Amino acid sequence: MQSKKAFTLLEVLISIGLLGIVMSALFSTVSMMRASNAQLLGYLEKAKVTTLATKVLYLDILSSNGALTLKKKENFTQLCIEETTNSLYELTLAKVCWVVLKKETTLVRVEGNNFNLPLKFEDKVEVDTIMKNLESFDVSQQEDKVLVVIKEKKKEAISFLLQGIIKPIPESLKKKNKRKKNKTINKS
Repeated sequence: MQSKKAFTLLEVLISIGLLGIVMSALFSTVSMMRASNAQLLGYLEKAKVTTLATKVLYLDILSSNGALTLKKKENFTQLCIEETTNSLYELTLAKVCWVVLKKETTLVRVEGNNFNLPLKFEDKVEVDTIMKNLESFDVSQQEDKVLVVIKEKKKEAISFLLQGIIKPIPESLKKKNKRKKNKTINKS
């Protein structure tokens, strides 16, 4: 008779112990990967919101008639755009204001028609919360250029520059220029 080779109880116990060590290492690696993925997903969601917010602000200014009103208070600028075709609520021409509220230094976007700040109860506007915990929201306009800088706490600043944003000529100047042209034509 031939003797059959088999595993001893000791060999089986050692292999089970080694398998346990390898499995615990694999589980901890999977756990770390899940935590890392969750953190990355959270970061991407915040980045997506920030990107969307800057895109809306960019399009508000780009689609405007150039009539921008800027009021600066400390690190924050109140930006009102008298007419823009970039409406989130399907208005033909909308007035849009970007304001930083004191509570949690929250940046909001106010859209409507013919409203003034501060808002009254009867004003029909839409207010969207854009970002919280801002350190600064600065908008400056020089000639045909508009520079926007947004800085959230503990994050890098976001900035962009738009060119070709021409301020509209007031009606009084249009009439004055028209009279000058008419006088020049009549003299010829």
